[in-house]
Amino acid sequence: MKHYTSINDIDNIDAWIDEAKIIKANPLKHLGLGQNKTLGLLFFNSSLRTRLSTQKAALNLGMNPIVMNVSGDAWGLEFEDGTVMNGNTAEHIKEAAAVVSQYCDIIAVRAFPTLTDKAKDESEQVMRAFMEYASVPIVNMESATGHPLQGLTDALTISEFKTKAKPKVVLSWAPHIKALPHAVANSFTQVMQKMDVEFVIANPEGYDLNPEIIGDTPIYHNQEEAFKDADFIYTKNWSSYEDYGKVINTDPNWMITKAKLGNAKFMHCLPVRRNVVVEDAVLDSNSAIVIEQANNRTYAAQLVLKKLLVNV
Repeated sequence: MKHYTSINDIDNIDAWIDEAKIIKANPLKHLGLGQNKTLGLLFFNSSLRTRLSTQKAALNLGMNPIVMNVSGDAWGLEFEDGTVMNGNTAEHIKEAAAVVSQYCDIIAVRAFPTLTDKAKDESEQVMRAFMEYASVPIVNMESATGHPLQGLTDALTISEFKTKAKPKVVLSWAPHIKALPHAVANSFTQVMQKMDVEFVIANPEGYDLNPEIIGDTPIYHNQEEAFKDADFIYTKNWSSYEDYGKVINTDPNWMITKAKLGNAKFMHCLPVRRNVVVEDAVLDSNSAIVIEQANNRTYAAQLVLKKLLVNV
């Protein structure tokens, strides 16, 4: 594996989950693997779990993590070719990525979408530029269209908590006050499609995800129907894909409640807005496994870094 930028980089999800569980049981076993190696974490956008868990994963492998908030601390980066740089951008990605590669053995990047230009977002301009111009492996810490570290985490969490061989997993849209990206929902959909689960998606009309991501996954526009016999309910808001980046429905009836949850486990990538996306009664119950899910972020990241370090 040269980079980890998509769920599609996972060749065998069951084998990856098994390896992640071994890492979790003994996180410091490979402490020497990353000795004298540096992980550069570049954040164009805010982060809590991704930043801390990826740093911890690096430390568990003996790596030296260095962090930069690119949007606030670096020169303005230019990504277009042939641009006359007489505006706000002072450094081209061609030089920036090459320079960071001199300092770091692996580069991890977090860059959100515009949610205004679908074609530009789907081109993954930032992530692809780093892959093209850096000379070291690239890790996606959430991009315009995907969050593969979160997706791998979610697969590990479901594997740990499932009580039947083939559980029913529902990805449900929920209301939010802002327009949010599709990245988490996309990667969760992709990783569930690799697992032996009964997977369905529930969302209001107008909120279907990218048809290329959905594939043959059943879509329900009736949340109650989708939730029937669910073992896991993974909740996330996303803006419209068809009317790109727009909030076309804020129906509060799609909020997750204890009554709707039934016997299912509740999952969310966090942060989550209480009593907007999900009511307190769910988050404060034993049905919520969001903290355990967040804890697994470290081991998912550690597995990815371990696989990349072998070839560094």
